[in-house]
Amino acid sequence: MANNSKIALVTGGSRGLGKNMALSLAKKGINVILTYNSKHDEAQQVVAEIEQLGQKAAALQFSAGETGSFDAFITQVQEVLKKTFDTDRFDFLINNAGTALYAPFSETTEEQFDTALNIHYKGVFFLTQKALPVINDGGRIINISSGLARFSFPGSSAYGSMKGAVEVLTRYLAKELGPRRIAANVVAPGAIETDFGGGHVRDNDEVNANIAGLTALGRVGLPDDIGGVVAFLCTEDARWINGQRIEASGGMNL
Repeated sequence: MANNSKIALVTGGSRGLGKNMALSLAKKGINVILTYNSKHDEAQQVVAEIEQLGQKAAALQFSAGETGSFDAFITQVQEVLKKTFDTDRFDFLINNAGTALYAPFSETTEEQFDTALNIHYKGVFFLTQKALPVINDGGRIINISSGLARFSFPGSSAYGSMKGAVEVLTRYLAKELGPRRIAANVVAPGAIETDFGGGHVRDNDEVNANIAGLTALGRVGLPDDIGGVVAFLCTEDARWINGQRIEASGGMNL
């Protein structure tokens, strides 16, 4: 199939890195289904931007931590595939949706842990599982991790360890889905200037300067540094990349 007939599903695609991924995919000639949690108007704006780029797009509400809703969500995906894209399958699943959790290990509550686990690991595991019948053979799965799975900053023990679990899962997906020629890879951003975590990196000058000082390229990352990497992994040029972790951090903590 040519790229202009392929379709990506991007969770959390209405803002931040997910929005950049969705637009980068569209620029590669890939159609996009994006999800949003509560920002309906923002999601529709991204759909409009994708359509201005000449691609088809649709937005669906999705709660990444509510696994009980996943069957109904996949049914919605199938309906949109038929109505908007005139097909019954898609090609690329990008598990991007997530929330921040900044808390010292000694103060992290079980409620915080469970909420984060449902979104960042359990949700990724079971959405991918339930999406498998709707993904074309020869497709791709891209899981979004974090530099925090490689290096450690105080306050990110739960978040970082859950991203580490996603990275291990990705290698298993690559192995088990190989017979269907579905490649699975990880993209692990470093610190990026977005509204993630309330703009923790973008809006705190001290945090921003500290991260820039730890980064070989001397600055904090931008959304444009990440979306293109994800889009590349959905092209034929990346067909032989499988089971890999690609960190896009500018060289943090080398």
